[in-house]
Amino acid sequence: MCYSLSLQSSLLFRNRTSIKIHVDRAISTPNPKSPAVAKRDRRVRSLLCRERSFVESSRFSRLTSLDLCVLPRRHRSRVDCTPEDTAATATTEQPSFSEFITSERVKVVAMLALALALCNADRVVMSVAIVPLSLSRGWSKSFSGIVQSSFLWGYLISPIAGGTLVDRYGGKVIMAWGVALWSLATFLTPWAADTSLWALLAARAMVGVAEGVALPCMNNMVARWFPPTERSRAVGIAMAGFQLGNVVGLMLSPILMSQGGIYGPFVIFGLSGFLWMLVWLSATSSTPDRHPQITKFELEYIMQKQKMSTKENKRNTTGVIPPFRRLLSKMPTWAVIVGNAMHSWGFFVLLSWMPIYFNSVYHVNLKQAAWFSAVPWSMMAFTGYIAGFWSDLLIRRGTSITLTRKIMQSIGFIGPGIALIGLTTAKRPLIASAWLSLAVGLKSFSHLGFLINLQEIAPEYSGVLHGMCLTAGTLAAIVGTVGAGFFVELLGSFQGFILLTAILYLLSALFYNIYSTGERVDFDAAG
Repeated sequence: MCYSLSLQSSLLFRNRTSIKIHVDRAISTPNPKSPAVAKRDRRVRSLLCRERSFVESSRFSRLTSLDLCVLPRRHRSRVDCTPEDTAATATTEQPSFSEFITSERVKVVAMLALALALCNADRVVMSVAIVPLSLSRGWSKSFSGIVQSSFLWGYLISPIAGGTLVDRYGGKVIMAWGVALWSLATFLTPWAADTSLWALLAARAMVGVAEGVALPCMNNMVARWFPPTERSRAVGIAMAGFQLGNVVGLMLSPILMSQGGIYGPFVIFGLSGFLWMLVWLSATSSTPDRHPQITKFELEYIMQKQKMSTKENKRNTTGVIPPFRRLLSKMPTWAVIVGNAMHSWGFFVLLSWMPIYFNSVYHVNLKQAAWFSAVPWSMMAFTGYIAGFWSDLLIRRGTSITLTRKIMQSIGFIGPGIALIGLTTAKRPLIASAWLSLAVGLKSFSHLGFLINLQEIAPEYSGVLHGMCLTAGTLAAIVGTVGAGFFVELLGSFQGFILLTAILYLLSALFYNIYSTGERVDFDAAG
């Protein structure tokens, strides 16, 4: 005898009115009245309630009934799938690519990517403007480094406080305030520069203060909107926007300067931030269940996946002051702090000094220097999404989260370390840009290491922990950005500082691989 399957109307289909299901195995039975048949029926029930090919074609709601039609008809039996069975099967279903790319959660992360693009465009514009400003005002390379680091003075202040606010109030509101403040400061930079040097430094510091909340907000929104099996891709999309901001800033700034003067890019990028804020406040929500346009299927999919992830979405309402001592007592915390510090050192050194590097070492003009500097960030935006897709794929295929994070971090730090050594040997700007593209492109893999690791080791404190990491990273970036200027003045060459950066990348990769974990850390335990 063989079982055949018929579906009752209590099944909820996604975008379908009917469906045909074939179970690809036959189940022979002896006497239907025997205990063996009853035992076999229980196995059939489990098979039909949990069979993956069945789950991928249908969606359960509440109580689903299946009729096991046995030939002949007098032996027909009935199987009920309990809510627990249907919940288990629903959570194993993966949405198709078209469903994923048109979902509300992807629209949210696309808006985050745009915000991060504006974030980087507003900060990178000074890397281009510093060349004509230095020439017109007679600034030395060391003083130019100090002017560029003024952004980091503000960036040092806000991440911990901003991360704490994000944990308590969510990423939507805090991100809106952050974009509004840094856009206003960017817009006012031309006025500040014409007023006094101190006003210029204050305006750039205010940009840093406001931008300090951007990445904690991104992490918070990704954790609330995306299930664990999609977070790497979400971070990849958001950080692709982050890197494209470098490309936009570096490529458009010389063009805008040629049309509107040195301060043209500051005005355009500042106004763009206000436009983004209006769309963000009207089209997004802080959590999926508050979004008016989200479909029932997408909301249930996110909620069920979140329930399986060991209370990852738990909000921190225990107190205003986070437990800093307990957070710092665990080595996985130091692993992500060291990873973020090295990432920021390399990021800001390359971002701030590469236009000057190409201009002074290879004697190319400002527009060419900006283009040679922008190409690597385009590569980073592309490889970042590839890294996110690969990271999610590894986890879905059974690789542990810990091993996946270490693989990504190793590629993201060891790769740039080797590429920067190659950069010091380049004799032509095109070769130098190729080495720099390799370094920056591989660097994007580290976003799927230390950056997403924050959500995994301390989901309830991810905002404040990210703030702590950003503060450490900002200190490292200040030392690197200012130190590069003095280093070049003392030794007369960029090569020595680039080699130092390469060595630090390799040592940081080793530290992260020794002490990091992809598991949730118990910060209430001693030690």
